[in-house]
Amino acid sequence: MILTVTLNTALDITYRVPSLRSGASHRVSEVTESPGGKGVNVARVLAALGHEVTVTGFSGGTTGRILRDRLTEVPRLTDALVPVSGTTRRTVAVVDGRAGDTTQLNEPGPTITHAEWAAFQEVYEDLLASASAVALCGSLPPGVPVGAYAGLLRTARAARVPALLDTSGAALRRGVAGRPDILKPNADELAELTGSHEPLRAIQDARRRGAGTVVASLGPKGLLAVTPEGRWRATPPTRLAGNPTGAGDSAVAGLLSALVEHRPWPDRLVRAVALSTATVLSPTAGDFDRTAYEELLTGVTVTRESSAA
Repeated sequence: MILTVTLNTALDITYRVPSLRSGASHRVSEVTESPGGKGVNVARVLAALGHEVTVTGFSGGTTGRILRDRLTEVPRLTDALVPVSGTTRRTVAVVDGRAGDTTQLNEPGPTITHAEWAAFQEVYEDLLASASAVALCGSLPPGVPVGAYAGLLRTARAARVPALLDTSGAALRRGVAGRPDILKPNADELAELTGSHEPLRAIQDARRRGAGTVVASLGPKGLLAVTPEGRWRATPPTRLAGNPTGAGDSAVAGLLSALVEHRPWPDRLVRAVALSTATVLSPTAGDFDRTAYEELLTGVTVTRESSAA
């Protein structure tokens, strides 16, 4: 079983409009609603790939009930969310049909009490006993300590479960000290963490801060990975137009699925890039275009560079 942690789950609402104009009234042509939050998106992709996956984190209120109802519709996915007194947030994505751009609006999430945080940690430790890998993903809701991910990483290491961290801001700065086996930032997050806009230099800095392996998302340029075994670049065959929301989460799913299957790094990167690129063709995060994915598996280019520092 692969475990994904989403401390700030969400109900994702996507509106499609013919053209988005600031200050104007819009007629929505299509609405979709799906369970969300980065780790939930990862879990949905993993389940679609055929893996047994368990989702944990927090859920509460009417929005939380809708989210959990939607999770029951996903085969091979087990809901282990911890109930809270607050209300799960909503995220709203507005897709501009003419420009192809997506505008994202993210609510902050419910305030988590000390008792709720303690209850989650007990659930998390119990779930690790049967996990083959864990992904710690997304923002921290109010009330959760800023160093939460560092503590959860230490718990995973004590249980000998490989852990991937995908977050940003202060949660990333504090979390990397927990020594994640894999750190998966995008270029902006990596620059914010290290102060460097040169990806390779920033990755090496992130590894010195505690990350075992760093796999950086470089948008349409693919992935750059620096591991204890070597350094690789993986690039898609072409740039595809579409909705990039959730592409990074699909990359995480690709990395984790290949990890638990004991695939070598080049295979992990091929799967991650193929999934993230195929997700751009899907209207919502947590989904991917399966036909495009299967075609991309043979089109992604992986090159090995000189040994990592």
